Amino acid sequence: MNTKERWIAAMTMKPVDRLPFWPKITGTHYLNIHKNRLPKQGMSIEELNDYFGSDELLRLPEIVKTNRTKTASYVTESDGSRVTTYETPLGKTRQVHRYDAGSASMHPVEFPISNRSDLHIMTRFFEDAEALLDEDGLQRAAEIVEARNGSISTMNWVGKSALMQFVENLAGVEQAHYLLADHETDVVDLFEAIHRYQLKKTELIAKHSPADAIYLIENTSTTLISPGQFRTYCYRHLEEYGKILTGYGRIYALHMCGHLKALFPELSQSSATVFEAFTSPPVGNTRLIDGRGSCPGACLVGGTNAVTWTMPTEDIIAYLNEELDALPHHRGIVVTSAGVMPPMCNPETIRAVAEWVRQYPVRN
Repeated sequence: MNTKERWIAAMTMKPVDRLPFWPKITGTHYLNIHKNRLPKQGMSIEELNDYFGSDELLRLPEIVKTNRTKTASYVTESDGSRVTTYETPLGKTRQVHRYDAGSASMHPVEFPISNRSDLHIMTRFFEDAEALLDEDGLQRAAEIVEARNGSISTMNWVGKSALMQFVENLAGVEQAHYLLADHETDVVDLFEAIHRYQLKKTELIAKHSPADAIYLIENTSTTLISPGQFRTYCYRHLEEYGKILTGYGRIYALHMCGHLKALFPELSQSSATVFEAFTSPPVGNTRLIDGRGSCPGACLVGGTNAVTWTMPTEDIIAYLNEELDALPHHRGIVVTSAGVMPPMCNPETIRAVAEWVRQYPVRN
C-alpha cells in the first residue's frame, strides 16, 4: 500500500499492510529548531516525512470563499500583534492575537465578543456571510493532488461548529460561559447564523473537494464545554454536517483533541467515522482501548499525547506496544502524536519509533 491507500483503508475500517504512522509536524517551527540535526539543510515537511518513513496527511488549500455586502473585516499587523477588526451596521469590534515565541504561533489576547452588544454585532457579521466556491483554490487543490500522483492522503477543513467557535475564537472560555448563561437567546441566534454559513460551506466542500476526508476542526474537550452543552449545542449541528458529507459519500472526520470519555454515548452514535487527535492521558483522557470499546465502528487517529513524546525512545516504543497489544484488532487505527509533535522530541527518536511501528505485527 502507498500512504493514500493505507490511510483510506484505516479510515474505512479495512485491513492494512501495516499501521499508518503520522508524526504531526504541520509547520516550519519544528524544522527550524532541528535544522542542525536533519540529514540535510532546508528540508521540507514532505522530505522530513520521507526521512521518517511516515504517512503524511496533507491539508489542501481552502476551496470556499466568503462574500459580504453589508459587513467587512480587515487585518493589521505590527510588533508581533495581529488585529482583526469586524465592521457591521450595528458597530464594530476587534480580535487581537499576539505572537508567542515558545510555541511559534499567534494566541488570542482579546476576543471580539465581551458583552451583549458584541453578540449582536458578530451575529450580523455572520448573517451577512455567503459561502461561494473558490475556483482558484479548487484548482490549486487539484494541482497538489495531481503533483503527488495520488500517493499521499489529503483532507479539507470545513471549520468548526458554532459553540466551539464561540468558546475558542469569539468570546474565550470564561466569557463564553457567562454569556451563554446570561443571554442564551442572543447566543443561540449567533450559533444559528454561524451554522447556516457552515452548512453551505460543507455542501460546497462535499461536492467539489478532491480530498480523501473532510474534517470539522472541533478541538472538543469536556475541559472547555460540558457534556450537556455538547448534546444541546454541538451534536445536532455536527450531525447536520454529517448528513451532507455522507450524502456525498465523503469520509467524515472530527478533530477532537481533548477529554472525550464523557461524550462516548453521543460519539458512538455519530455519523462521523473518524476521530482524529484521539489523545491519551495526561493531556487527554481517552486511550485507544476506551475508544475501541465505545466506538467500535470508528477509526481512531492518535493513541499518544505530547508528554509521551518527551520520553526516551525505548519508553515511547514500550508505551505504544502496550497500547496496541491491548486492542482486539488493529482495523481503524492510525498512530500519531495526537496533537502537534512537541519540538523537544528529536528527529532520531521519531524515525526510530516510525521504524518500530512499520514492523509492528498488525492484526486485521
